[in-house]
Amino acid sequence: MAYLKSKILFFTTSPRSPLKMIPEIEVLHNNFEGKIWNTDTQVAFIKKLAEGSDFKGQGLDKDMALSARDRITRAPKALGFVDLKPVIKLTEPGEKLISGKRTEEVLLRQLLKFQLPSPYHKEPEQFNGLFGVKPYLEIFRLIYELGTVSFDELMIFGMQLTHYNKFDKVVSEIKQFRRMKIYAEASYKIFRGTYLRNEVEKIYQDDIFEGKTKTRESRDKSLDKFVKTKASNMRDYADACFRYLRATGMVEISQRGHSLSIMPEKKAEVEYFLHTIDRNPVYVDDEEKYKEYLFDATFPVLYSDDRERLLKQVAEVSGITRDLSVETTEKLKDILEDVIVTKKTKIVNEQIRNLKEYKDYADVMTVFDDIKKNAFYDTPLMLEWNTWRAMTMLDGGDIKANLKLDDKGQPMSTALGNMADIVCDYGDFGLAVEVTMQSGQKQYEMEGEPVSRHLAKLKKTIGKEAFCLFIAPKINESCIAYFYALHTMNIAFYGGKSVIVPLEMDVFINMVEQSYRAGYVPNSKQVKGIFEYSMEQAKVSKDENEWYAKIKEKALNWL
Repeated sequence: MAYLKSKILFFTTSPRSPLKMIPEIEVLHNNFEGKIWNTDTQVAFIKKLAEGSDFKGQGLDKDMALSARDRITRAPKALGFVDLKPVIKLTEPGEKLISGKRTEEVLLRQLLKFQLPSPYHKEPEQFNGLFGVKPYLEIFRLIYELGTVSFDELMIFGMQLTHYNKFDKVVSEIKQFRRMKIYAEASYKIFRGTYLRNEVEKIYQDDIFEGKTKTRESRDKSLDKFVKTKASNMRDYADACFRYLRATGMVEISQRGHSLSIMPEKKAEVEYFLHTIDRNPVYVDDEEKYKEYLFDATFPVLYSDDRERLLKQVAEVSGITRDLSVETTEKLKDILEDVIVTKKTKIVNEQIRNLKEYKDYADVMTVFDDIKKNAFYDTPLMLEWNTWRAMTMLDGGDIKANLKLDDKGQPMSTALGNMADIVCDYGDFGLAVEVTMQSGQKQYEMEGEPVSRHLAKLKKTIGKEAFCLFIAPKINESCIAYFYALHTMNIAFYGGKSVIVPLEMDVFINMVEQSYRAGYVPNSKQVKGIFEYSMEQAKVSKDENEWYAKIKEKALNWL
């Protein structure tokens, strides 16, 4: 049990992408079901996780038990996918989540039940009724009411929606913020910063008045440090809220506008649960009743659970004329899901055709420019998606992105982490493409070894020669040294020698420009030539710096 320690809304921040819960919940279920959740199992869980396909972070170097609790008690437990008392157990919603079937619907049900306070998140006496809310439900309502909500609006005002009776006040304050923004003489950055500071000071005015400005991880008691820390917390929670709502498929994100809106096709579904779900938290002091409620995989009832409504929806979307009333509700949902997937596939295939014909070349280059300017809400996601588009345009291979796309074929979330970001099939060889916005030593710590593992996995999967292209705005020296060394090291765990070519994003963009100017589609031999050259130079270069300079020059003149 945790206590609510802040005066703003709390959202689960670990993992950042809800889909990344799935492989970790599976590890917990497969190896620790029926065991007691204590320090021993927590440490064992992290070790087991580290043995798997991907483990990013410093959990093995620091407090492993704490790392385990961070991964399991925040989102999986809080959202009802696992039960940790009296022993570790996968719940019915958890079973449905890891099945991979209709994960968006499964996640939506659990998000709509998440509440503050609850037996999992107790309200301390000094707050005295501050909390009384189902956060995701009310943020859905906020987006629906206003049509669109920007990240800044959600951060500054949405995080103050600690009780549903504050809803109208929050709406009014957002509208006031928008009016004042129009007439502000200062730049938006200054206007926003001033507004955020004023709101933080208003929220925590009692603490400030009483001199309680020391933050948990700092000895600095200054007001500036206090405000900065609280504002950072609001930003983290708003970001988590954005990502989890997006994963339900109910909302769409404007990457350049940094805002959320209800998907037009989902409006009726959102209206339904906004009108039917009780806004009051339930079983706040009864953990057994609360768990019974939270672990019910059929509750709350959604728009698509009504057979008549579902029949009509399937008929409209699918165009099927035969009698569907004989089908079960689950079968109808399967049909609807299949139709949506088919439509999405057609959209993506059309995107691929346009890319291969260079119709979207200008847009691909514009997106790269905006990535360099950090103009997007989720820059890593946009880099992954745009690199897939560029690779598709660059050559004639079969290029697959492992990111998740929404029903409109737009990027929703990055690859889960246990596979390469992009996989290219060139017939006689394969290519893994990894991208990252990480820089400095963290790039090496977070990306270095997993990239080697992804390449090894690809080799094993396709049963033929494979290489890897690693793209980042700037390549860290440690990564250059590591990838250079792997060229000459015959490691069985990695399937032999690992040919990983690191390239700065600007160099990769130059390769795409060369392809566009060439007037023909480069062939697989030209792609493979880069990696063959890299292998040759790794044998004769005096060190990693000479090798890296040579492959960079090769890429700048690859055609």
